[in-house]
Amino acid sequence: MGIFRFIFSKTFLIQLVLAIIAIVVIAYLALQWLEYSTNQDQRIKVPDLARMSLDNVEDRLDEMDLRFEILDSANFNPDFPRYSVIEQVPEPGKFVKENRKIYLTLNPSGYRKVTIPNNLIRKTRRQVEPTLRSLGFEIGDVTYKPDIAEDAVLEMRHKGQLVEAGDELMKTSVIDLVLGDGSGRYGQDEEEEEGTETDVEEEIEF
Repeated sequence: MGIFRFIFSKTFLIQLVLAIIAIVVIAYLALQWLEYSTNQDQRIKVPDLARMSLDNVEDRLDEMDLRFEILDSANFNPDFPRYSVIEQVPEPGKFVKENRKIYLTLNPSGYRKVTIPNNLIRKTRRQVEPTLRSLGFEIGDVTYKPDIAEDAVLEMRHKGQLVEAGDELMKTSVIDLVLGDGSGRYGQDEEEEEGTETDVEEEIEF
């Protein structure tokens, strides 16, 4: 009976209420500390850094307590200024915590150089053009000259200069093709010239 009297006594009820209040206060303070320590209330909207130079990016992110790391870029984009930001992660508009690192991809200084492959000379136009385009080159003027092989690539030129296997040109360079017309006159002309020279020599000896 003494225990029941104590449970329902005024003293016990006061202590119970105080204990509940203490638990609530401790839980609230713990949540506040956790929220503060993890910066749950600090969210920063990622800015749009596209087309910005590195100097401007650094100033902008410093003001917002954000960091950045540069990633390499393999392809030059002529629509963006050189060395400017062309991609970023996280994307603009995303919310991140303070001191978050933003990963940037920069536009290189220009197109990279591509090596002219072997075994293109004497290949057909249908074989050579797709190969050059797959490497990033553009096909320019197509001209013909006498040769027994019709549509066979006899020469490749860039800005009037002869291009040979192993040469390096900037990607998107325009390559002009010189093809055979299939007439066979080139070989005949050589034979005629050789025959003429022989006749002349015979006449001189006579």
